[in-house]
Amino acid sequence: MSKTLRALIVVLLVASCGGGQSSAPRDLDNACAILKQRPGYYKAFRQVERKWGVPVHVQMATIHQESKFVADARTPFKYVLGVIPMGRQSSAFGYSQALDATWDEYRRAESRRSAKRDRIKDATDFMGWYMNQTRERNGVQLTDARNQYLAYHEGHTGFSRASYNGKPWLVAVAGKVEARAQMYQGQIAGCRLRRW
Repeated sequence: MSKTLRALIVVLLVASCGGGQSSAPRDLDNACAILKQRPGYYKAFRQVERKWGVPVHVQMATIHQESKFVADARTPFKYVLGVIPMGRQSSAFGYSQALDATWDEYRRAESRRSAKRDRIKDATDFMGWYMNQTRERNGVQLTDARNQYLAYHEGHTGFSRASYNGKPWLVAVAGKVEARAQMYQGQIAGCRLRRW
């Protein structure tokens, strides 16, 4: 076996073992389990709650809907004739599924040039920033998981035009986000978590 082939095998083995934090926590229906399994998540959520005022349960429910807590989540590919890949459905990436243009706007506005969408602390800070803009532009309270999610999905202008009313599936999803936020809120109230 050549040295090059051996080196390639070693690199592939190391890469396959390195899934680490990009994979989702085990029990996505249990906020306490998520936060205990990933203490870095809780620290990031609490920092955003202090800085931007977005409750932990609203952040968690939104991330659950957007990426299922997968750090490097991407939208599916579009296919022509059902087999020829033609790129992804959008540029959404990471925990928050922020689009390229919106992410770039956030990094400029907050002077966070090195922020990355697959880093939980950056993704949650982005969500805090975005949700505060939703409150300022559209009057949606930071505790209103349903309408914050609709604005997050449709954008501020789309939300103000109520574009979601033509998308019954999206209204149903927003209802699920709201229900999950309420579930997470109740669970978190009973968790024994270290406070930052």
